[in-house]
Amino acid sequence: MSARWRLLLAALWLAAMAPVAAFAHEVRPGFLELREQTDGSYAMLWKQPSGGEVEIRIAPVFPEECRFVSRDRQQLAPGALISRGTLRCEGGLAGKSVTIAGLETTITDVLVRVHHADGRLESHMLRPVNTSVALGGTTSRGQLAWNYFRLGVEHILLGVDHLLFVLGLLLIVADRWALVKTITAFTVAHSITLGIATLGYVSAPTLPLNVAIALSILFLGPEMVRAWRGETSFTIRNPWVVAFAFGLLHGFGFASGLSTTGLPQAEIPFALLMFNVGVEAGQLAFVLLVVMLERSFRTLEIRWPGFAQLLPAYAVGSLGAYWTLQRLLVMLAAVR
Repeated sequence: MSARWRLLLAALWLAAMAPVAAFAHEVRPGFLELREQTDGSYAMLWKQPSGGEVEIRIAPVFPEECRFVSRDRQQLAPGALISRGTLRCEGGLAGKSVTIAGLETTITDVLVRVHHADGRLESHMLRPVNTSVALGGTTSRGQLAWNYFRLGVEHILLGVDHLLFVLGLLLIVADRWALVKTITAFTVAHSITLGIATLGYVSAPTLPLNVAIALSILFLGPEMVRAWRGETSFTIRNPWVVAFAFGLLHGFGFASGLSTTGLPQAEIPFALLMFNVGVEAGQLAFVLLVVMLERSFRTLEIRWPGFAQLLPAYAVGSLGAYWTLQRLLVMLAAVR
């Protein structure tokens, strides 16, 4: 890999991601569940994402015909602020709309699920461009699969820190075989921790985890400089080992996109499978884009000054350092 294409690739990608770089971990979905009771009321469960570097201010807005007959106290859980209550809607919710206020100002999603008294399950994924939905239908298994798949794709493509780590690995590997081993190791590692974290076997505290992920990016900066200078190190000789080790950390980060959605126990394996497939599809698309750009840049005849050839390494290292300090300050503020 020439320094020329490294520079162009890193510059283009960083420029494209700059608007969302400060919100690398805002992709934490909310969850709204409504269960219709025999008396026509609805038991409400609302999980608002919390615990990240950016506070997400979103809330459900119900039709005018709906009112709360009881509302329990809020409960703080890992990664979410949980609210429960009982909602009574004159004439039911069929044909009426539910809106998530404030969603349009974020880059996150909200999963809305309605369990009707007749056994029908209705599921919708609301996004910043589509903040409301008319209720009353039925969701097929295929639609559920698509919702979880799309959530996985969005989680990786909007997770700038995860993609920056992958980009740093790509700029270190020396040949295609090393690239295949490195990406495979990263995929296997984060799939392992994504699975065990989502299934509830183990968990990682959000704020220290975010600091560790930022440190993994910072770690790659000096390694990229060594690779450009023709030097060697354990990481340069065995990038797949480093990819696997840090991939375990990133897997816990991916799990935050699914574990806080309050899925029914019986649905977790299916949701986990489709979400992970979506994550892998998004990651593969990013890697293929990098490879295609590398081939395209080979045809360019541009002479770059020496300092410019180090720009990718310093850009990755600087962003890693920025995120590390930012998340460390957030973590220290939270424990006070």
